[in-house]
Amino acid sequence: MSRTGFQGRKLGESLGVWTRMVEDPDCTIFMGLSGAMIPAGMQNVLIELVRHRYVDVLVSTGANIFHDTCEHLGVRHYIGHHHADDAALFEEGIDRIYDVFAYEEEFRSVDAEIARFADEIAPFRGSSREFIRRLGDWLCKQRPEGRSLIATCVEYDVPIFIPALGDSSIGIGLVMARRRGVDVDVDQLIYVGGGVPKNFIQQTQVIASIHEQHLGGHAYAIQYTTDAPHWGGLSGCTFEEAISWGKEAPESPRVQCFCDATIALPLITSALIGSGVERARRSPRREA
Repeated sequence: MSRTGFQGRKLGESLGVWTRMVEDPDCTIFMGLSGAMIPAGMQNVLIELVRHRYVDVLVSTGANIFHDTCEHLGVRHYIGHHHADDAALFEEGIDRIYDVFAYEEEFRSVDAEIARFADEIAPFRGSSREFIRRLGDWLCKQRPEGRSLIATCVEYDVPIFIPALGDSSIGIGLVMARRRGVDVDVDQLIYVGGGVPKNFIQQTQVIASIHEQHLGGHAYAIQYTTDAPHWGGLSGCTFEEAISWGKEAPESPRVQCFCDATIALPLITSALIGSGVERARRSPRREA
């Protein structure tokens, strides 16, 4: 596809850049995850990226990690349709995420489980990274047969940061538990979508410069997004624009592919695994 045109070429080129990241022994690969990727069926794709060490750090919206927690606990997302009577769905207690359905009552049961977990670790005050790591350990103990991105990240020692943790159903569980002594702080590249995860990762270079650690910008960058740059939003802004802020290195290999991530991610993940590219970094914390 790298020999075709338009976004097909960009998709193929992104595989080349990702491969270079994997083969670079000095590269730490951050992935920013926004959008409803878990409800859209990308859970196994993301799990394989972590298992093959194609991702070192995950920065996600709280919503994706909440839905991942649901799946681990046996609460499912279902194939629906975007042409639906939403008033009728509401009457039946069904939530719609474009063409994906889920039961609101089941979501609320997961809110209660997260609150119960938070009660168990109270008093707690710390980062989202530590909170999610503990949540992953707890999920594995509660449901050893469960499968989730969180559990896989715990197993392979891949930290998960959620800079806007309160802006999700996890935040609802924390509100339920906060009065009992649980308070999670906001934590001080590959992008799926944009939003807060993208800015959180890019700001690391700005923060480094404030501390007089002039690192020259990120060495590689890939983004899969459907947002366009001319609206002035972060999710669609180009990496060239980020160079002006010192967030990306001027000479860095970088590709932005304007494509639905539910198309791009499975193709790229299959291509990485199929190519046989390997990354010998750290061993898993425990046997898979």
